Amino acid sequence: MLQIYNTLSRSKQVFKPIVPGKVKMYVCGMTVYDFCHIGHARVMIVFDMVVRWLRASGYEVLYVRNITDIDDKIINRAIENGEAISTLTQRFIDAMHADSDELGLMHPDQEPRATDYIAQMQGMIGKLIENELAYQVEDGDVNFAVRLLPNYGRLSGKSLDELNAGERVAVTGGKRDPLDFVLWKSAKPEEPADTRWKSPWGEGRPGWHIECSAMSCDLLGEHFDIHGGGADLQFPHHENEIAQSEGALYGKDRKEGDAPFVNYWMHNGHIRVNQEKMSKSLGNFFLIRDVLKSFDPEVLRFFMLKAHYRSPINYSDVQLEEARSGLIRLYTALAQVQQTKTETPDPHNPWVKRFADAMNDDFNTPEAIAVLFDLASEMNRAQDQEKQMLANVLKSLGASLHFLQREPSHFLQSGVKQDDGMSPEQIEAQIEARKQAKQEKDFAKADLIRQSLLAQGIVLEDKPGGITEWRRA
Repeated sequence: MLQIYNTLSRSKQVFKPIVPGKVKMYVCGMTVYDFCHIGHARVMIVFDMVVRWLRASGYEVLYVRNITDIDDKIINRAIENGEAISTLTQRFIDAMHADSDELGLMHPDQEPRATDYIAQMQGMIGKLIENELAYQVEDGDVNFAVRLLPNYGRLSGKSLDELNAGERVAVTGGKRDPLDFVLWKSAKPEEPADTRWKSPWGEGRPGWHIECSAMSCDLLGEHFDIHGGGADLQFPHHENEIAQSEGALYGKDRKEGDAPFVNYWMHNGHIRVNQEKMSKSLGNFFLIRDVLKSFDPEVLRFFMLKAHYRSPINYSDVQLEEARSGLIRLYTALAQVQQTKTETPDPHNPWVKRFADAMNDDFNTPEAIAVLFDLASEMNRAQDQEKQMLANVLKSLGASLHFLQREPSHFLQSGVKQDDGMSPEQIEAQIEARKQAKQEKDFAKADLIRQSLLAQGIVLEDKPGGITEWRRA
């Protein structure tokens, strides 16, 4: 029985979908004005894992992840570059998709762009004005009146007096309250024409928060199962999404029995770099594509899922090397058998049950991965038919997390080649030279070749029949 930690209740709850057997899930996606960094990678990998497990558990999942393609940062970057908004955003959407594909992630079922949902956003703003929860100020902006909505702050768990307006909410003199946030931004004369739309409140563009409310409600309905995102979005973004969505639907008079906007709120933890917050100003900011120049994509995924999704994680090359070593251990176990197959795991198999119990405990991937390591250890002790059976189970369980699906030799030989490293062709040539030396009974030379390769991170394993396999250490 799946349990999910619900940020709203601050507790694990048994997961009960609104419609039996079906799950509707929305995840806040990227603001596309630059390349994706490893913080984005964690969001993408975590919720890719969630969707895969839900589907492996028999649920039909509708997975929506949005794209924010209109935003102050986007506008500023486009002006700096002297290019159209759409040109800038499309370039970085393409880059995001390339990074996602490199990581082996599933595409969302729907990937709405904010600029395609302006009409829906305006409709929701109109309802909020009608419900007397929003107002227009002299400069043309339309703001949400936070203090008029009962229970605002229940997601973040803070009272109104404790809350701040938030980093992405500009406080202007026209607001009635510093906590009020903008729903519609009035266009400024100096802003480009492609940053404004006509509306009942004058030309302008949507505020950041209203985008996700409008897109999620349009695609998933006014009441859906799971909403996810990074921990940094809990306040103000997700808090404001609840306020807007429920305010538009129920007004000020939401009753206790009324359905909430979302049943389960999930937030993944922060990434720190060498125990410091990741930021461009500190110079510890890592793009996905730069990390993948030095590490296999499966290693980055394994590193992310070795930690529980709610826990903060510390990023460093040392941590990635440890993840790589862990994958090498698992692939080395699989390499003991000639061929493995991915099949539907038998739920009565004790290994499968342990793995499922871990994943059903709020997607406890560290414990699930521990099961994979225990399986690999058992394989090392097993013989023939049992070894083959265990290998099949290991590969099948790995598939649930999108691990261990390559030919073992492909992964073990794939390590990212450094500028001064050896290519596979050079390694094979050295193995052939070693074989020739052994045939000539020059065992000193053969040992020297083995030691030389080992010093360069290449491990040789001699197999029956004169076959030598290699892998990168």
